[in-house]
Amino acid sequence: MKAPRSKLASLFSLNQHRKRLGAADVANKLDQLNWNEMRDQIIDGDKLEYTYGSDKNLQIHLDSLKREFVGRSELEYYHATLIVLIRRGFRVDEEFKKFEQLWYEQKDFLINKLNTRWLISACDTFIDHSDDDYLKSLLMNAVILVNTIKMQESERYLTATEDTKPDDSRYRSLQNERLALFDGVAGFAVGTDDTLRNMRWRLDKLAQSHPLGRVLIEIFERVQKLNADTVYSRFRALHIRDKTAWWQD
Repeated sequence: MKAPRSKLASLFSLNQHRKRLGAADVANKLDQLNWNEMRDQIIDGDKLEYTYGSDKNLQIHLDSLKREFVGRSELEYYHATLIVLIRRGFRVDEEFKKFEQLWYEQKDFLINKLNTRWLISACDTFIDHSDDDYLKSLLMNAVILVNTIKMQESERYLTATEDTKPDDSRYRSLQNERLALFDGVAGFAVGTDDTLRNMRWRLDKLAQSHPLGRVLIEIFERVQKLNADTVYSRFRALHIRDKTAWWQD
């Protein structure tokens, strides 16, 4: 596996330098904005459009990115812009301090309003730049969770199995027999298993020990939503034992 680029290599990279052009002007404009006012300012536009990849020109990328936030608050877009500046290596320590302050002052709003993509981007940013090892460890759980789901759901699409239904005989088998998976790991007893309930108890205990621990719990809850169509939500729909439920709502 290739090692990540060092900070020194990024600093002297011509490509990274090009991607930072105009960043000072962007950052100076951001400094003039009021966070509380931005919470109530809604971005206008014809339709929401997600970006795929990023343009090397910073302003073009930010203009494209803004279309992701049509109908959403300016503060959510401001948060995304800070992440872009940090990832492009512009005054990283200074911009991260703003990012960190934003989260501690506006955490309830950000947790409730940001979609899961940007919550995970926030987690990645803390993991890369925070000095708080406990917080980094907490948020890494959310990143691993969502990335694993991305792989699993992408495999369903790749193999054209997204419309398959549970097999009744295999459902009964999981209730009565051990399914061997890999390296001693057993399958999940769909419908009754207490594994996720016990894991949730541990997650709650860990998350309660940090002011930003709720980010992890919010992401965990979102993947349980019945309309999320993840392996968690599908197994939730098949669960029949109340005392081993692992979701809140």
